[in-house]
Amino acid sequence: MFLSMNWISDFVDLSGLNKIDLIHQFSLSTAEVENEIFFKGSDLSGVVVAEIKSVEEHPESKKLHLLKVDAGEDTLTDVVCGAPNVRVGMKTAFAKVGAQIGDITIAPRPLAGYESYGMCCSEAEIGISDDNSGIMEITDDVANGTDIKEVYEIDDIIFEVDNKSLTNRPDLWGHYGIAREFAALSGRELKPLELDDLTAYNNLPQIDMKIEDPLCQRYSCLQVENIKRNVSPVNMRIRLFYCGMRGINFLADLTNYLMLEMGQPMHAFDSRKVEKIRIKRFDTPFVFQTLDGVDRNIDENTLMICNDNTPVAIAGIMGGLDSEIVEDTTTLTLESATFDSVSIRKSTVRLAHRTDASMRYEKSLDPEMTTVAIGRFVKLLKDYDSDIKVVSSLTDEYAFRYDEITLNFDKAFVNRYTGIEISNDTIVNTLKSLGFKVTLENDDFTVVVPSWRATKDVTIKADIIEEITRIYGYDNFDINTTRSPLYPVRTESVKSDEEKIKDILVKKYNLHEVHSYVWAYNEEQKALSIPVEENVKLANATNPNIETIRKSIIPTQLCQVNTNKSYAPTFGIFEIGRVVEGLDENNLCIEKKNLAITLFSKSETVKDIYFKLRDILAVITDDLKHKELSFRLCDAQHSYEHPVNLNEIILEGEVIGKIGIIHPVVSKKIDKKASVVFAEIDINKFASVNNDSIQYSEPSKFPVMNYDLSLEIPEGTFFEQLKDCWKNLDCEILKGTKIVDTYETDKFHSMTIRFDFASHTRTLSSGEVQEIMDKIIANLGKIGVKLRG
Repeated sequence: MFLSMNWISDFVDLSGLNKIDLIHQFSLSTAEVENEIFFKGSDLSGVVVAEIKSVEEHPESKKLHLLKVDAGEDTLTDVVCGAPNVRVGMKTAFAKVGAQIGDITIAPRPLAGYESYGMCCSEAEIGISDDNSGIMEITDDVANGTDIKEVYEIDDIIFEVDNKSLTNRPDLWGHYGIAREFAALSGRELKPLELDDLTAYNNLPQIDMKIEDPLCQRYSCLQVENIKRNVSPVNMRIRLFYCGMRGINFLADLTNYLMLEMGQPMHAFDSRKVEKIRIKRFDTPFVFQTLDGVDRNIDENTLMICNDNTPVAIAGIMGGLDSEIVEDTTTLTLESATFDSVSIRKSTVRLAHRTDASMRYEKSLDPEMTTVAIGRFVKLLKDYDSDIKVVSSLTDEYAFRYDEITLNFDKAFVNRYTGIEISNDTIVNTLKSLGFKVTLENDDFTVVVPSWRATKDVTIKADIIEEITRIYGYDNFDINTTRSPLYPVRTESVKSDEEKIKDILVKKYNLHEVHSYVWAYNEEQKALSIPVEENVKLANATNPNIETIRKSIIPTQLCQVNTNKSYAPTFGIFEIGRVVEGLDENNLCIEKKNLAITLFSKSETVKDIYFKLRDILAVITDDLKHKELSFRLCDAQHSYEHPVNLNEIILEGEVIGKIGIIHPVVSKKIDKKASVVFAEIDINKFASVNNDSIQYSEPSKFPVMNYDLSLEIPEGTFFEQLKDCWKNLDCEILKGTKIVDTYETDKFHSMTIRFDFASHTRTLSSGEVQEIMDKIIANLGKIGVKLRG
C-alpha cells in the first residue's frame, strides 16, 4: 500500500521534523516499509501555468498546431504542439526552455520546419496521472507564469508499506490511521477529521433499506442529489495516482479517496437504479456482471446488495455494471458498511477476484466507522460541489456490535514484561495518543481499547505492553543478558526415530532425501497411468493439478523418479511426509506421517533391489527397536502396486506398512528396462513400538555343531512359516538359524538353512542333535516342505 506524506500531514503537523527519519521509525515500530522511498516532483522544474493565445494549423501536417502561449513573460512564446485538445483561451502546463522533466531538459528545437520554444505537457508527462490523451487543462483561476508546483501538490514523499504487516491492523489501511501512528511517534497532536453534521438531516425521509443476512454487520446509507461536478480536483487526482489508483470521475474518485484516507470502503449507486436496498444471499446460483464488465458466477454463499430482489453489487467486493455512476448521474445513494470478514475472504477466493475494498473488509473493519465515513464524504462533497443537496436522513442498521474490551493491569506488570522502567506518565500519554482511554489510580491502570483496535488486534494485557514498548522504541531498551535456567528436553520418540532413520538411509545406504507437497499431482500421475484417488480436496482450487490431497507418498516419489531417471542409472530416494486418509467422525482430516522409500536401478534386477529394500527396513528396525520384521503377502489396493509381489510389513504383530514392486504398466512408463521397488510405513506406528533391550549371552567354550538342511519349498510358503517348525520345540541347545543359500528353477524353489547347536556345559553328541533335527524335519513335512534329494 502506497502512502503520501502530504496526505498524512493533513492530520498531523510534521513541520520541522525529518520525514524520512519518521518513516524509518514507523517501519521499526508499526509496519514494515519497503526499501525504496519515492520523492515525487523532485525531477520536475520550470513548468508553469500558461494560456494559449492563438492556434493555427500547421500548413504541412494534419496533427501539428502552431501556438502562441502566454507564460507570464513580456512576449508570447511560439510552440509547436500535436495535442488534439488545444484551443484558444485554454490554460495548460507549459515547460519553458530550460525546464527539467525527468531526465529531459527542454531546449529550443525545430519541428516540421518551425522552431518550438517549450512544450505544452500532458498530466502523464509531468507525472501526476496516466492521462496522455491531450495536454493538461487547468480550470483553476491561476495567473499565467505561476510555477505549477505552487498551484498543485506535486512535490510529495511516497512510501510503500508491506500489506502482510498490516493483516492484524485494519485501522492502518487508510492515511488517517497511519497519521495517528505518526502523531504518537512524533509527540504531535492528531487533528480530528472534519465531518458534516449528519444530525441536521434527521427530519428527512429514510431510505428503504433492510439487512436480511447476519453476514452484514452494519449498513449505513444516505441520498444526495443536484451533483453537478464530473471531474475531480487536480490535487485529489494527484493523491490517488501517487497511491496507485487512477482517476475515473468525481463521485467514483471521491469514494476511492475516502477509502484511502480512512480505510473504509464506500460505494456510490446511481439513485435512479437503486430504490429498495436489501442485503441478502440467494438460494440458487446466477451470473452477475460487475463494474469491470466481467460475468461472475454467484453462488448461495455470496452476500449481495440488491435493489429489492435485483442484485446491484457483490457485498464488499465490487458493484454491478447496471448501477454504476455515469456521466449524467446527479443523484447518488451512498453506501458505507461492514461485513463478516471471513465471508468476504471466502467470496473473493470463490470468485478469484480481490479488490482494494475486499482487502480491507477481510481485515475486520470497525463498524463504528461507517457513519463517520459518510460524514466525511458529505463534507468533502460540499467543499468541491457546494450546490449538492442531501435528500434523506442517515439510514443506519447496526446488526452486529463488537464487545468493548477493558483491560486492567498494574505498573509491576509493565515492568516485569518490559524489563525496564517506563514512567506512568509515558504509559498514559502513549496509550492516549493511540486512542486508548486510560484511567490511572496509584499504579493501577484501566484501559479501554478503541473500537478500531478491538475487532481483532488488542485483546489481552500483553497487547498493551506491545503498544507501549513499540512507541517507546525497541532501540531505546538497554541491552542486557537474560539469566534463566535451561532444562534439558527429551526429544519425542517419533522425532528421535525420524532423525535416526534419516541418518541410516543417508550415511549407510546413500539414499537421497526429498521433500514434496501434500498434493496428488494430477498431470504428473496421469503421465504414469496412476489415477488420482478420491480423497479430501481443496475447496475452490484455482489449479486443478493440485486440488486433491494425497493418500500415499509413493505416487509422488514415482513422479520424482520419472523426472530424475536420466541423471543416474541407480539411485534411491526417501521422504518422511504427511498423507491424509479421508475424514473422521468430526469431519476433520485423518492425517498421518509416513516414511516412503523408492529404489530405482537400470543395472540390478527387481529381485536384487527388492531384497536390498527389505534389508534396509530390517536394519532400521534392528538398530532402532532391536526387533525383527516379518512380512505377509497381501492384495494390491492401489493402481501403482504390483498385483502379486506386494507384502505387508509387520512389527510386533501389527501391520505398519507395505513393501512391493510397482505395477508393470507404471514401470514401463518410467523405463522399460529399469527396476523400481517401494516401501511405505507409518512412522507413528513404528515409533510407538517399545525398544527391546539388547540381550548379551556368553559364547560356549564347547564346540558349536552346525547342521544344514536343503529344502524344497512349496509355492506360497514363507520363511516365517518355516521358523514355526523349530521355534515351538523349546530347545535350549538350538542357538540360531540362518539362510545360507537359495536356488530356483521353473519347477521348484530350494533353500539351504543352517542350524547352530551348542551347550555351555558339555560337548554335544551327534545323536541328541539328530533327534532334534528329526522333529524339525517332521514338522516341515506337515506343511509340505521336503528334503531336496
